[in-house]
Amino acid sequence: MSESTATTGTGADRPLRLGTRRSALAMAQSGQVAERVSEVTGRDVELVEITTYGDVSREHLAQIGGTGVFVSALRDALLDGEIDFAVHSLKDLPTAQPDDLVIAAVPARVDPRDALVARDGLTFAELPDGARVGTGSPRRQAQLNAWAGSLGRRIEVVPIRGNVDTRIGYVRSGELDAVILAAAGLTRVGRIDEATELLDPHEILPAPGQGALAVECAATSTALAAQLAQLDDRDTRIAVTAERTLLAALEAGCSAPVGALADLRTNEQAVTEMRLRGVVGTTDGTTLVQLSTTGPVPASADDATAQSQQLGRDLADAMLAKGAAGLMGERAR
Repeated sequence: MSESTATTGTGADRPLRLGTRRSALAMAQSGQVAERVSEVTGRDVELVEITTYGDVSREHLAQIGGTGVFVSALRDALLDGEIDFAVHSLKDLPTAQPDDLVIAAVPARVDPRDALVARDGLTFAELPDGARVGTGSPRRQAQLNAWAGSLGRRIEVVPIRGNVDTRIGYVRSGELDAVILAAAGLTRVGRIDEATELLDPHEILPAPGQGALAVECAATSTALAAQLAQLDDRDTRIAVTAERTLLAALEAGCSAPVGALADLRTNEQAVTEMRLRGVVGTTDGTTLVQLSTTGPVPASADDATAQSQQLGRDLADAMLAKGAAGLMGERAR
């Protein structure tokens, strides 16, 4: 694997060009995918660094609308032929898939939970009343405020952006008592040991698709898509399909205060089941709609996908019936 912004050679004798954001986390996860792609294709893979709007904007994601801000430039590069495929954090992808692009693989998911990095090794329940907790996510803000309220205390949620170093730096400098990050991101950059607590999904549901990656290429690149498909993990794809269908059915964007998590398990009759949990809430945490549903997962991949989509739609309908629409602010259209 090599890093470059240009390519020489043509056809099968040149390296495959993998488009990635420039952040340390994006480079780390893209590098891990590049190694696997090189194994299955027998070709070198070079990383092509691309700057997205979300990387250069100084506004908070809730203000600029998180949907697509980290992926549009990568998709443009794919369609322009500047890169052969791209790696995205799946939670950053809009739920509507363009006809001219295909998600060729969703590799096995890393821990989908959120992680707390707090001063003095504290857990969330041990944070003092009025603790300053950094996150730029309305989803996290809603659930953190609700959790704090259930513990009989309040927190001050401070909007932050930046890479892993920047965010953890707020804690190390004493500016914040704690920050919340994705456990998967900490794992991929080798810093998961700095988490003082992995947050139980019963308290904080992650973003739909959190912990999973999407490997995307042009729909016309059928041979490459077939090779990339060897990286696909069936259970992960089924789970994130349910979560993203829920998000789409709620007509909510990536920055909406929506959490979702699907997990597969085997019941006493040895039937594989999926449990899908979802939450929508006001950012002050005073009102949450949190529901779950369970259904069997067929053995056929196509049937399993259809079932996961149905579970997502069914749960969205139930949440909307409980008033979820009024808790999300402006819904995506």
